[in-house]
Order: sequence, then structure tokens, then C-alpha cells
Amino acid sequence: MTDFVADAARSAAAALAADLGQNLPVEVEAALAARAGDQRPDRYQEVVSLGGVTVSAASLAWNIYNDQRNATEGPRPEADSIAHQVRLALGAEGAILPPGTDRITEVVATEIIRQSNLAPE
Repeated sequence: MTDFVADAARSAAAALAADLGQNLPVEVEAALAARAGDQRPDRYQEVVSLGGVTVSAASLAWNIYNDQRNATEGPRPEADSIAHQVRLALGAEGAILPPGTDRITEVVATEIIRQSNLAPE
């Protein structure tokens, strides 16, 4: 079974490593390992590293995308809309987010849609 969250987080980390630090893919792998078994966390407050932000953003983006896709018969959600909602959710509980978070949410939302389009129906 495809893990859209992990795939999108890894793809985003690879795409953003040049801008946000070559260690980002390693941080993402560590955050993915820490989340093992927790597919839909109730809180996203404990986000301190860019890797943690990337994985949390991917998880939120997948949930938002999936919920919107299943709730409407219209066009699939767009990356800008998903990224905006992810930013709102990440900041909702007062977490201090590191610089680069906005760019991460944009890339992750795009990757969630791309990964979903690649999956067989």
C-alpha cells in the first residue's frame, strides 16, 4: 500500500534540500520513523525541525486533500488551497515554525496531488 504522506515528504525534502539544507532528507526520515504507526495525529504542535514540519505538513495535506476530494464531486482540490489550509493548521496551536515553512507547505501540497495522481484508482 502506498504511503502518500511518506512519499510526498521524501519528494518535498529532495526538492527543497538545495534551498533549505542538504540535511533535510535525513531530518524527514527521522521524523517519519518517529511517526511510525501514527497516521493521523491529533496535534501538530511539536514541530521543531524542518523535517518535522515537512512530515507534519505532508500528513495534514494528505488529510485535507483526501477529505476535500471525498466531500465534493467537483474538481480536485488545488495545491494553493491545500497549502493555505496546512499553514493555518500548523500555526493554529501557537507553534513557532521555522523559516522555510511556507515553501515547505507549497511543495508538499503539490507533491500530495502528484502522488495521488500517480496512484492507480
